[in-house]
Amino acid sequence: MDTIASLFSFITWPVSWVIVQFHKLYGAIFGPDTGWAWGLSIVSLVVLIRICLIPLFVKQIKSTRNMQLLQPKMKAIQERYKSDKQRQSEEMMKLYKETGTNPLSSCLPIIAQSPFFFALYHVLSAIASNKRIGVIDQSLLDSARQAHIFGAPLAAKFMDSAEKVDALGASLTDVRVVTAVMIVMMSASQFFTQRQLMTKNVDLTVKTPYMQQQKMLMYIFPLIFAVMGINFPVGVLVYWLTTNVWTMGQQMYVINQNPTPGSKAQEQYLGRVLKSVTAHGEVRGRTRRNTVKRIVAKGPDRNDIERKFVVGLAKLGLAPQEDGTVTKSDTAAAEAEGSAPQRRQQPKRQTKAQRQTGAAHQGGAGDDSDEQASKTSLKKSSAQDDKSKPAGKAASGSSRQAKSGQRKGPQRPKHPSKK
Repeated sequence: MDTIASLFSFITWPVSWVIVQFHKLYGAIFGPDTGWAWGLSIVSLVVLIRICLIPLFVKQIKSTRNMQLLQPKMKAIQERYKSDKQRQSEEMMKLYKETGTNPLSSCLPIIAQSPFFFALYHVLSAIASNKRIGVIDQSLLDSARQAHIFGAPLAAKFMDSAEKVDALGASLTDVRVVTAVMIVMMSASQFFTQRQLMTKNVDLTVKTPYMQQQKMLMYIFPLIFAVMGINFPVGVLVYWLTTNVWTMGQQMYVINQNPTPGSKAQEQYLGRVLKSVTAHGEVRGRTRRNTVKRIVAKGPDRNDIERKFVVGLAKLGLAPQEDGTVTKSDTAAAEAEGSAPQRRQQPKRQTKAQRQTGAAHQGGAGDDSDEQASKTSLKKSSAQDDKSKPAGKAASGSSRQAKSGQRKGPQRPKHPSKK
């Protein structure tokens, strides 16, 4: 870890300068040698860095959304070229290029934080070794070594020896208890952040290897941080715990205000919007109007949750507009009722007497129809006989040929046994 941190030594000066400026502010309130002054300086450093990284976070959200929208196409490519992995990779890269999606954009905030993280680690390691670094002179160095957070020195680690901890003016038990609690909190916040992303803000109707990979990372990342945390100084644990809490709160806000289409979070969000429209008769808030605007622009490409929202508005007699507002519509409620599936009416069960009576009526009607059919057939047959009778001798000469079923021309003589 020290070797990696030394690679980012070029940024230790600005990091140490920012910490010292915040220390002057909090030192005037809590005292310059207290853990509160130095601990809050590290927390303020995290907040400042995360504010600067908000544009990257927005880009990360857009990239994640694009990846989720591409899941059906990615799944189709995997099914089509499942026996040809090279062609599958080529088609995936072509899809990313056509849509302008970068799978690595979701890692941009972590990559951008890495230099500051390792620079802070380098500063705290120098404090533990009683070495001046950046703008931290000897007086600030002595003050930082005296600072304790819940009894643990700022530069102490879980794996430090008892002699090293004694040199910092603390006990090994206090250091290990404080660092263990902070490591557990850091891993738990990492797990909860990833879990709320997977359970609430993901379109669960699409099952792809990408989703399975994200699910695996939900369990792997906390374990990695737990193992690495035993080698982090207390100040670095404060830094990482603060950035995890910031990420969790930032992500919770995004999920509640701008959820992924087709996710559980979108269903809850549109339910709140519908409830607000029911109470006030209008869409309140620019964010909610933009959501309604996007739903209207989708047209027939809406998902089931969005169609349910539009039907809910129609039942209230309201129709969404292109600008994100809703207007009263007399036909909206009728269309909503007409679009609802009608239940099939089951025939009533008849009693035994009713069934017997119906069978008797059907039988009587059948007899009458048979009599009428027989009379009609007799009349037709008599009329055909009258027409088939020829006049004079021609009738008698050709009577044998007129019979149906006999061949014309010379007849074959019968066998003597059949005479």
